[in-house]
Amino acid sequence: MDYRSLPHRFGEREAIAALRAAEDGLAPEQAGTRAWRLAGRVLGRRGQGGVTFLDLEDESGRVQLLAELERLGEEAYGRVREVSIGDLVGVEGTVLRTKRGELSLQVAGWQLLAPCRLPFPDRHHGLQDVEVRHRQRYLDLMTDPDARERFRARARMVASIRRSLDDAGFVEVETPVLQPLYGGANARPFTTHHNQLDRDLYLRVATELYLKRLVVGGLERVYELGKDFRNEGVSPKHNPEFTMLEFYEAYADCADVMERTERIVADAAQAVLGTTKVEVKGRVVDLAPPWPRLVLGEAIAERVGVDPIALGRDPEPLRALMRERGVDAAQDRTWAQLVDHLVSHCVEPELVAPAFLVDYPVELSPLARRKPDADGVVERFEAFCGGMEIANGFSELNDPDDQRARFEEQAAMGRAGDEEAHPVDDDFVTALEYGLPPTGGVGLGVDRLAMLLTGQDTIREVVLFPAMRN
Repeated sequence: MDYRSLPHRFGEREAIAALRAAEDGLAPEQAGTRAWRLAGRVLGRRGQGGVTFLDLEDESGRVQLLAELERLGEEAYGRVREVSIGDLVGVEGTVLRTKRGELSLQVAGWQLLAPCRLPFPDRHHGLQDVEVRHRQRYLDLMTDPDARERFRARARMVASIRRSLDDAGFVEVETPVLQPLYGGANARPFTTHHNQLDRDLYLRVATELYLKRLVVGGLERVYELGKDFRNEGVSPKHNPEFTMLEFYEAYADCADVMERTERIVADAAQAVLGTTKVEVKGRVVDLAPPWPRLVLGEAIAERVGVDPIALGRDPEPLRALMRERGVDAAQDRTWAQLVDHLVSHCVEPELVAPAFLVDYPVELSPLARRKPDADGVVERFEAFCGGMEIANGFSELNDPDDQRARFEEQAAMGRAGDEEAHPVDDDFVTALEYGLPPTGGVGLGVDRLAMLLTGQDTIREVVLFPAMRN
């Protein structure tokens, strides 16, 4: 095949869905009166002798092509007969509804645009190999209309998120992906090296600290939708590269941004599904506000019999309790890690309907503001639905002295072997010394929300190109 002979463009084409909408009223054996110009992939072929039927599909739908020797002539009809399943073609012609009632384009002109040189996957049975679907997403998309719709739904969800925040007066911004110091979450980073600057840099684990710097600078409502990177395990809920929404609202607190979070999610559901009701794990749940607020210690106590916050900060009694309950805590070094393990092991899987877990211990929340009437507790929430966390937010800590002390505590945990401990960020503390207004902030997992709204059990089904082993 000489690719130089193939067309460089096939412009002024129309969507197959537009043809179907315009010509749907034709009766059997009735012909249309206007010409159509279509392009797409050939996905079926049948017929013999002087008549060939082909199925043409573009992004909008599918239509039958009717190619006739008598109409096209021997040379053009011969090229039609040579087409392979999967070839991309451009066609022109008028519409005819066949005697059997099938809307068909009578081909008057034909161009091969790009050949399919490899065996095309079986459309009837679908692409069965999950590994192939994830590694070669283009095959998944070309063989499964539901896969294409899933990613269109994700796009509608993202557009709705932006619309919700834009309409509320938030400014979308961009912050560095390569950072001299990672921060904003307890996570292990990816490290790289910049040759010209001769310094190590980190792929960001969160956008939080840069966005709060912008609030200090006077951008009172900001958000960023972008990629974060964490050097952690791969699971149905985790991908090393993932999409996060973070937004920060000055003169607001944890309660304010909780309300905004549930409205954003409900609006996204309406944009994707046309309703706030979604089926999750065999149950229909309603994402409409308000969502229940559950106190973290009480939620754990309901499931294991003891409130770990009331139990005290000594990790050994809590470790022994978990051992009695059959929870493996061998990898958890600190009291905070034990509490976090209890949340993820005992509480999170049961939160199928949307709910907020509130009042977290300060040890789990180095960037959150303390709750005035509760010692060792901060104004923080995590949002759960479908048995997984979808968002995290809090009243932002704006006391530079308290922030530095918490950074130092985290650094000590890092020196003790905690690879996810938060480093000390002196520049961020300096920014706080100029004054951060009372602020509420939220991080919402875009991939996980897409899982929820499209009914998927694994993050790989909503990420176009997920991380895979060799």
